[in-house]
Amino acid sequence: MSSSGYTNQDDLALVFEAAKHASSIAMSYFRRAPDVTIKGDASPVTEADLAIDIYLHDFLRSARPNYGWLSEEREDDGSRHKSSRNFVVDPIDGTRAFIAETSEWCISIGLVEAGRPVVGVLFCPVNNSVYHAVKGQGSFFNDVRLQIGLEQNVEFRIAGPKPLIRAMQEQNEVAIKSMPYVPSLALRLAMVADGQLDATVVKPKSALWDIAAADIIMSEAGCSLVNLQGAPVDYAAASPKLSTLLAASNAKIDPILAVVRTLSIV
Repeated sequence: MSSSGYTNQDDLALVFEAAKHASSIAMSYFRRAPDVTIKGDASPVTEADLAIDIYLHDFLRSARPNYGWLSEEREDDGSRHKSSRNFVVDPIDGTRAFIAETSEWCISIGLVEAGRPVVGVLFCPVNNSVYHAVKGQGSFFNDVRLQIGLEQNVEFRIAGPKPLIRAMQEQNEVAIKSMPYVPSLALRLAMVADGQLDATVVKPKSALWDIAAADIIMSEAGCSLVNLQGAPVDYAAASPKLSTLLAASNAKIDPILAVVRTLSIV
């Protein structure tokens, strides 16, 4: 049990409830031409993103007033540096996919304690599917446990910049297959956790809210998300913005990291 008096299972149940209702909000806007605004960083935000952010903030913080908060659609109020447990939220991860009316977006809710995720939920409303994980209790997709093994695939499936793909092809005996781009970073990381991808590179300028829920889903499935020094993400860092990251299974991450470090693109 955390110092808050709630267990991770308590908080998972709360997050599930929140994500399910947020899914209904999202689908009330989906494929109905929601208003779109371009933010200062040139990324789009829809009225659905904002409506979900308001709902999640009000619902989750009402239930857990002592928890801090960080989300993409709200100014960082510093509460995450004053609380031992913090919600880290992306109301719609993959907003461009949402606008394009495809299925590759999700509601991402992570819970962080002592600088690391302990609970994560990725709710995919179009397919009514969900990834979730709790620290020390495994990672699941629609209640089927995820676990990456040590076997070597005939084909190594990687999502990342073309120079990385070329370098991997030159330096590896295994056939390298470049996988299609997935607009939602959280879902792309979850695809490593469920074995659809063997690795992916996260370019600079992503943020904590993009990865918090996916990070614990990956780690509980036998995968790692690290920076170029091989260190895990520090969710207590002053800035929510991130440098280059690499995601892969624990068994494969070191050799891939060695290749990524040689590339000027990162």
